[in-house]
Amino acid sequence: MAYVCVVDDKEIIRESLAEVLTREDHTVDTFAEAKRALVEIKDRGYDLVLTDLKMPGMDGMTLTREVRAAGCDAPIIMMTAYATVSTAVDAMKLGVFDYITKPFEADAVAMLVDRALEHSMLRSENEALRTSVEDVRGQRTLVGPGSTMGELRSQLDRVAASHATVLISGESGTGKELVASYIHDASPRRDRPMLCLNCAALSANLLESELFGHERGAFTGADRTRKGRFELASGGTLLLDEVSEMALPLQAKLLRVLQENEFERVGSSVTRRADVRVIATTNRDVRTWVARGQFREDLFYRLNVLPIAVPPLRARAEDIPVLVDHFVREASIQDGLPAVAVAPAAMDLFMAYEWPGNVRELQNICRRAVTLCGDATIASALIEPWLRPVSPALDGMGQLREGRMLEDMERRLIERTLQRFSGHRAKTASALGMGVRTLGLKLKTWRDEATSVQAATAPAA
Repeated sequence: MAYVCVVDDKEIIRESLAEVLTREDHTVDTFAEAKRALVEIKDRGYDLVLTDLKMPGMDGMTLTREVRAAGCDAPIIMMTAYATVSTAVDAMKLGVFDYITKPFEADAVAMLVDRALEHSMLRSENEALRTSVEDVRGQRTLVGPGSTMGELRSQLDRVAASHATVLISGESGTGKELVASYIHDASPRRDRPMLCLNCAALSANLLESELFGHERGAFTGADRTRKGRFELASGGTLLLDEVSEMALPLQAKLLRVLQENEFERVGSSVTRRADVRVIATTNRDVRTWVARGQFREDLFYRLNVLPIAVPPLRARAEDIPVLVDHFVREASIQDGLPAVAVAPAAMDLFMAYEWPGNVRELQNICRRAVTLCGDATIASALIEPWLRPVSPALDGMGQLREGRMLEDMERRLIERTLQRFSGHRAKTASALGMGVRTLGLKLKTWRDEATSVQAATAPAA
């Protein structure tokens, strides 16, 4: 379905075209005057314009110039009873898609409109592909032969077959975007675009424009009409990275898209349909944010139809050797360097480290090691300085890291202290300056949360 504008001073032509195109399931607006049509074209953002060449007042050529000057890139088809080579050349120079000579058959018009819309769709797909290139997330392979990753892959295969929204949760660096890519590549939408938008990287106004698009003049700097990610990803998948960082007013607009599959561009009153599967990621405990009033409860339930919990690297240590070999080989190929091996002592260090930065940290250290080793083997002496424990609450300058919730820091500190004392609760509580009962209650709360997450993500029997 497309929004089509028909401009012709002859009523019978307007009515005939409206009837033909409506039968083709298009929405059609007709105008007898080009000036009036121009106002609506600027405001409504039609998908295609059919205009007569010769009309009183503003003719079709002038209308085309004004439409293009307004930043509208919709295909334009010119209708004329006075077709000449020079007329056709002039029309093409102005950016007219094609022209048709009066009188014409209904089927000929319908076919030309379909061809113009298909051309416009291909152009949008090219733009979406260019956008997706900017969002490249690297190789879309979930590496890890362990049982944890095997269970995750099985779950993802079932989720991929659905069109429902997905909420992927996990610590930073666990590969949430990679999981989203896996779902898209295994889904019925795999042949359509997958676009990614980082909700934490943009202001609320810019994020709204990126999501829904905007009309020319909608705000300062909007010098042309622009499609948003919901339009560019039509038929495909839209990944909303760190969705919990989205401002509350914008959350309401996202909720409407998920509920009604409808949205408007910024600066436009035209309602557009959205055929997009939404996958969202977060490194937050969204339920806690809902309780604090920082995230809409209704939006959480709309996103959390299919929840996926990505485990941290420390929970799947059996995968570390395979991941190290994979990243070392990948780094050698990407940088054109000779292949290197990993010394057993170095692998022991990889296995003993807790990886607070998860898979992303492991990948970065492997690449650093390949670049700096200068030998055929990565020795333990090279990587050991990079794998020293760091206090979870402090960065290298001894300052609190921004964006880390107090509960997360407390839990990480308790877990590390507990590990240091081999699970001995009395020694752990004494080192942390808390009672053993308080420590036990905290551990029980976290176990219960983990159990509820597993129950929510487990497949139905």
